[in-house]
Amino acid sequence: MTENRGALEPALLEWVSETAGGTIVEIDRRPGGGRREAWIVDVETGDGTILPLFLRYDRLDPAQRGDPFTLHREAHFYRAFADSPVPVPRIVGVHPTEQAILSERVPGQAWFSRIRDEDERVSVASDFMRILAEMHRVDPHRLQLPDQHPETGLRQLVAQEIDTWETVYRDAGGKADPLIELALTWVKRNIPEVDGPVVIVQGDTGPGNFLYENGRVTAVLDLELGHLGDPHDDLAWVTTRAVQEPFTDIHDRFADYERASGTTVDLDRVRYYRVLAELRIVILGQGNAAHPDLLAEVGNALPYGLLHRRLLVEALADVLRIDLDTPNDVEAESTEREWLYDAALEQIRHIIVPRSEDAFVIQRSKGLARILKYLRDADRYADRITERDLDDLETALGSRPDTVVDGTTVLVERHLAGEIPIDDVLTVFARQIAGRTQQLRSAMGVLAERHFDVL
Repeated sequence: MTENRGALEPALLEWVSETAGGTIVEIDRRPGGGRREAWIVDVETGDGTILPLFLRYDRLDPAQRGDPFTLHREAHFYRAFADSPVPVPRIVGVHPTEQAILSERVPGQAWFSRIRDEDERVSVASDFMRILAEMHRVDPHRLQLPDQHPETGLRQLVAQEIDTWETVYRDAGGKADPLIELALTWVKRNIPEVDGPVVIVQGDTGPGNFLYENGRVTAVLDLELGHLGDPHDDLAWVTTRAVQEPFTDIHDRFADYERASGTTVDLDRVRYYRVLAELRIVILGQGNAAHPDLLAEVGNALPYGLLHRRLLVEALADVLRIDLDTPNDVEAESTEREWLYDAALEQIRHIIVPRSEDAFVIQRSKGLARILKYLRDADRYADRITERDLDDLETALGSRPDTVVDGTTVLVERHLAGEIPIDDVLTVFARQIAGRTQQLRSAMGVLAERHFDVL
C-alpha cells in the first residue's frame, strides 16, 4: 500500500475500512478540495474486488468556528439528489463524530479550463446547465434539514440565508470589514420582490465543482453551501465561477438552462445574487484571515481572496449601473532584498518543483511561490499605494484619516448615514483594490485581469 497517509488518525482509517467493508490498499491526498482535504482511497474487499472511493475530511470542525457548513450537513444534499437525474457520488458513509464523508469515486476531470477542444467545452458546459435545471426540479422536501423548510416564502428564505452569513461574519471575530458591512446592508435592503419558485440551490456551482468525461458531466460536487432558495442564486454562482474558469458564452449557457427548465432567466435577479455570491466568498475569506490555518492553501487564498473582493465591488457597481475609475499603477524602485525573493522563486521553479513527484507537494510549492511574489512586490509598492489611498479618502471625507482602514470604515459609515453617495464609496474601493492588485499581479497571473461576463 502506498504510504501517503499524512496526519490521518488510525481511528479514521479504521472507520474507512469498516465502512467500506475491506482493507485499504491505496490512499493518497490530492490537491484541491477547497477548505476540505481530498483523499483518494482504494479498498479491497474479501473477494478481491477493489472499491475506488473518495474521502472528504475537515479536521477543523467548522461548527466550532461558528461555521454551519459542515460535512455532515453537506451529506444531506448528496442524499437529496440520490436516485434523481442529478449525477452525484453515492455516499458510502458519514462519520458519526468526525467531519468526514466517504463516497464512491466517480470518473472524470474537474478542471474545465483544461479542455482544449471548443466543441467539447460547449458540450460539457451545456450538459452542466441541463443538469442544473434538473437539480432545480428535485422536490425540495427531499432535503431533510431542520433549518430548511420548503413552505417558507422565498424572500424569507433569502433573508434567512443572509442572516446565516452575517452570523458567520460576526462570530468570526476580528475587525469589522467596511466592504462586507456595505454589501451586507445592500443585500438586506434589496431582496428581489418575488415569491418563488423555491428550489434546492447548490451554491458555489459551476466550472470546477463538477466532473466531466467524454463531453458530458459525470458528477456534481461540493454541495457544502447548499440551501433552499431562488434558482437565480445558482445562476449567479455560475457567472462567478466562470471568472475563475471561463465557461464559454454565458448567454448561450443561460439559453441552455431556459430550454431545459422551461423558465426565463431574469438577469436583474442574477445581478442581485451575484452580489450575494461574492459577499459570501469574501466573508469566508475574512473568517480565514481572522483564524488563519498555517497549513492551508495560503498561496492560493491570496490571489483568489483579492479577486473576489474586486468582483464584489464590480457586482455592486454593475447592479447599480455605476462606472468605476481604475487608476494607473504606481511607480517604485527595486528594494535591496528583492534579489532574495527572486532567488527563492528560482529555486522553487528550477529545483524543488522539477524534483517533486507528489502532485500535492508541487501544488503547495507553487503556492509558496505566490506568497513570495506578493511579499517582493508589496515591499516595492505598498508605501506609495497607501499614500494614494489616503489621498482618495481625504478627497471623499474632507479630512485625512490616520490609516486606510480607519478612513474606509468612516467612509462606509457616512454613506450608510446618507452623507456620501454610493458612487464615491465604490470608486474608493475600486481604486484601493487596484493598488492591491498591483502588489499581487505577479502572483495572480491571469486572474489579475479577469472580470465578470457582461450580462
